[in-house]
Amino acid sequence: MIDPDWMPRMAQRDDWLALVVEDIIDPAREIVDPHHHLWNRQGRIYEMNELAADTGSGHNVVQTMYIECRSYWDSDGPDNMRPVGETKRVAEMAAGSASKAKIAGIIGFADLRDDQLCDVLKAHKNAGQGLLCGIRQSGAFDSDPDALAIVGRGVPGQYSDPDFRRGMARLAEHGLTYDTWHYHHQAGDFLELARAVPDTVMVLDHFSTPLGVGRFVGQRDAIFTRWKDDMAALADCPNVRAKLGGLAMADNGWGWHDRELPPTSDQFVAAYGDWYHHMIACFGPDRCMFESNFPVDRVSVSYHVLWNAFKKIASRYSEADQQMMFAGTARQVYGL
Repeated sequence: MIDPDWMPRMAQRDDWLALVVEDIIDPAREIVDPHHHLWNRQGRIYEMNELAADTGSGHNVVQTMYIECRSYWDSDGPDNMRPVGETKRVAEMAAGSASKAKIAGIIGFADLRDDQLCDVLKAHKNAGQGLLCGIRQSGAFDSDPDALAIVGRGVPGQYSDPDFRRGMARLAEHGLTYDTWHYHHQAGDFLELARAVPDTVMVLDHFSTPLGVGRFVGQRDAIFTRWKDDMAALADCPNVRAKLGGLAMADNGWGWHDRELPPTSDQFVAAYGDWYHHMIACFGPDRCMFESNFPVDRVSVSYHVLWNAFKKIASRYSEADQQMMFAGTARQVYGL
């Protein structure tokens, strides 16, 4: 198994990331970053100061969304209530921050199969001080976890579990969204879930994570072909939204983190542009939002280069469409 501290350790590569510095493109454009994490693990820290340094590195980032990552859970109390500690701590950190980019929303964790789910959701809302927007219980599961740098905590059959689907429906009843992360070979399972629970707004993170490690090495073209069909089918579900980011994770297999230099924005666009444009074509700009996935993608690319790349990708679209993908869609989906 890969060292579980690999990703937090690699995400603190300031000297390496500083080897590629670019002028900021379109610096006045307003940005809502709808996907980042915070943690303090085994001396590896990415908290408010580190987030402020990235969001303040040149782009006009005015709001962000915190996404659960099992940080700050309570160490005691009932198991199902321990994730509420994460929501509470992040809300406190957000309230005490003087950063220009404000944490405007929180996606917490809850086990949707829990028969006490409604009580857990109420506790999250109370702890969130008005910031709780939704829940993420990711479905990511692969049969070869030893090949992965970041191992998903999903379980086989999660999306089809009747208890899980009942919990999904309860999110809509509580006015909450559902975020998820899974691998490309699980896209069909997620499609069935989206069709089965049409009243809950579901947000697909990270392009359904097309894997490029382990048994998937050398299969990128074949995966891309199948993935395009899967995303087109998923886009027919009006309750699904798409976050555009997360492809720079090591498990996608592009190997930026092992190179002498991190990528430039032009190299990023050359590698990933077709994936982004396909998602935008399928879902439309009003259902797409650019995401940093920091500090996870920080193992491969700096924050200012990443958003330069997004702006280059978005340049072929109208001004109204760009406004949606950089801020408007996130605000609409999460009620920011």
